[in-house]
Amino acid sequence: MLRYMCALTGVGLLINCNIATYLTGSALIPLGLTWWQAIIAIVVGNILATLAVVVSSLAGAYYHIGFPVFSRAVWGTWGFQFVVWNRIFLAYGFQSWVGGQCIYLILLSWDPKYAHHIPNHIPEGTGTTSAEFLCYLIFCVASLPVLWIQPHRIEKFFYIASVVTLAFFLVLFIWALATMGPDGFGGTLNGDSSLPATGGTYSTAWLMTYGVMSTIGSIAAGILNQNDYARLARRPGDAIWGQALAFPLYSIAASIIGILVTAATQKRMDGEAVWNPPTLFVRLLEKGESPGTRAAVFFAGLALAVSQIGSNLPGNALSGGMDLASVFPRFINIRRGAYIVALFSPVVNPWRLVNTATIFLTVLSGYGVFLAPMTGMMAAHYLVVARMKINVDDLFVGDGRGIYWYSAGVNWRAPVAWIVGLVPCLPGFVAAVDTSVVISDGATKLYYLNYLYGFMASAVAYVLLHRVLPDRKFHAFVQDGTSARETQGFYNGRWRVVEAQTPEIEDDCEEQTAKGEFVTSH
Repeated sequence: MLRYMCALTGVGLLINCNIATYLTGSALIPLGLTWWQAIIAIVVGNILATLAVVVSSLAGAYYHIGFPVFSRAVWGTWGFQFVVWNRIFLAYGFQSWVGGQCIYLILLSWDPKYAHHIPNHIPEGTGTTSAEFLCYLIFCVASLPVLWIQPHRIEKFFYIASVVTLAFFLVLFIWALATMGPDGFGGTLNGDSSLPATGGTYSTAWLMTYGVMSTIGSIAAGILNQNDYARLARRPGDAIWGQALAFPLYSIAASIIGILVTAATQKRMDGEAVWNPPTLFVRLLEKGESPGTRAAVFFAGLALAVSQIGSNLPGNALSGGMDLASVFPRFINIRRGAYIVALFSPVVNPWRLVNTATIFLTVLSGYGVFLAPMTGMMAAHYLVVARMKINVDDLFVGDGRGIYWYSAGVNWRAPVAWIVGLVPCLPGFVAAVDTSVVISDGATKLYYLNYLYGFMASAVAYVLLHRVLPDRKFHAFVQDGTSARETQGFYNGRWRVVEAQTPEIEDDCEEQTAKGEFVTSH
């Protein structure tokens, strides 16, 4: 138990103590919130996100099934591909682009005029330059060897990356406070706000609500596929407590560090609040190219690059690889899927996502708009509709004999419930992306509640549809008189048999992988 919880703690640190989480905190202040209001939004958001993480882990922790497999119970044995493809398209690109900015720091430390030596052939307004795009490609190539490590062998890399990441953020925090000088913090820590307390969409209350939802949105993709990792736990408590303790601790700490470092460096940046760590070190190098500054920029870029690889691997590459393997199991295993996800990462144009704080928060909220309804339905299915019972055998039956076949392999209730949670938030999302679009205050406020509304609305709609129009076979399974504890005990007995054979299974997997053969396991 201790070993698994330590591994989850390491993964939790990498996923939550990184540049994206750092940005979440400091990006709320340009909206008009004070530092303490931003911290409150971060704390509340992370508490809610932790609850969602734990709930999304239950099916995997108790039945040892991953996100794509459990999705068959919700969407049907064919319909599950819709939700899986949504998760695949959200993988890898954004974190890789941020990793490219870290490589940019390393190259600048070697040659402060690096950007001037690379002719720019990318049109202005694209959001990047040839020099930055080259760094992005370097980061993607540097990540490829790590993708080769098999998931059950990658634990040591997580420990190393966790130590590097934690050390960097602590050193950055101490350095910012120790060197800010007698002028103290900048205006970022101004406790006054010109915003009204309540009222319209630009009031403190509603912007804090938007901050809460953006905080949850920053990990929305990870919440959705928590079962991919929870399924590997030997006991349910290992997955539940390993995430419940580590997740909020690291996420809140990283966000608060982001706010304090931005404030502590604001005056030396001539009053500019630099909310992006790579940009901060670029500004420092512009102010002086001393050997000490260049060395600091190099080690900062190296540490941040390691952190990005560590967070990108479990959060996006492996998750996308698992999802692709579930869609094309005959041809793709997890490793091949991870490489395919990495290959297609430029498709999402990630360089457009971090240009400003407003765009960054819009991206985070966008994750919540589309993924929260899916997460809510999964929670509702397991806790309410199925009463914590899963027929694991039927999840692998691809015809009408299985209880998850529903109607031609699709549970029509799922897309209907997803639309109920999605559509009302779309006008606000469109207006956030295209500021020329004018919508009512009510639509904007609903968008500010996007994750909470989408989760709850789709969950309630999914439950009602199953109550009013139940599926005969599935309903009979739920009502067959067998308790959830008995069902879990039956499948856990099988799991213990497989677990006892794990060394032999791993040896076979490695041998088959070396031959290029596909390896899979239920």
